[in-house]
Amino acid sequence: MNTRFASFVAFLGLSFASAAFAPAAQYKIDPVHSQVVYKINHLGVSNQWGRFNAVEGSFNTDDGKENFQATVKVESLDTGNKKRDDHVKSADFFNAKQFPEITFKSTGVKKTGENAYEVTGDLTIHGVTKSITVPVTKVGEAKTPMGDRAGLEGSFTLKRSDYGMTGMQGPVGDEVTLFVNVEGTKE
Repeated sequence: MNTRFASFVAFLGLSFASAAFAPAAQYKIDPVHSQVVYKINHLGVSNQWGRFNAVEGSFNTDDGKENFQATVKVESLDTGNKKRDDHVKSADFFNAKQFPEITFKSTGVKKTGENAYEVTGDLTIHGVTKSITVPVTKVGEAKTPMGDRAGLEGSFTLKRSDYGMTGMQGPVGDEVTLFVNVEGTKE
C-alpha cells in the first residue's frame, strides 16, 4: 500500500476494514456458464426456442451499489437449425449485420427481498432503446475452484414490434419471452 495514502487514511481515523473502503463485489459474466434463451410463438400452434451463445458484461449486488450490464452478440443466435438461424439474423428480424449487439445497462435497482431485485435499465435491440424493469433473483454465491462466483436469473416478456422488428408479424408472434441466466467471477 502507498505509505502516503496509508498515512492519510490513518489521519482520517479510517481503516480498510471499514465499510467506507470495502470493495464492491463486481462480477464479470462468464460466457461459458451464462445464457440468454427466448421463446416465441410460431403459427399460433407452438413455441419456438432459441438462445444466444455469446453473453458478456458485469454485475454487482452489493447494497447501494447494485448495477447490471450485458452485451449479447446477435451472430451467436442458435435455434438448432442453421437455415432458421440465418433467417432470424437477416433483415426480416434482427438484421445482425446492421445491429450486431443487444445491450442492457441498468439505470436503477430496487432490492425487493432477500436476493431479489427489480432492475430497471435501457435495453437496446435492433437499434431501438427502451427502458424496462426486470425481476432478478440472485441464485447463489460461493467460493469455488474457479474463483468467487455468483449467479443471477430473470425472465421478462417484450413485444418485438416495440423494437422495430415487425417482419413476419402474424405467422411469428409479437411477444417474446426471454430467460436470462448469468454466472460471474468476482473481479
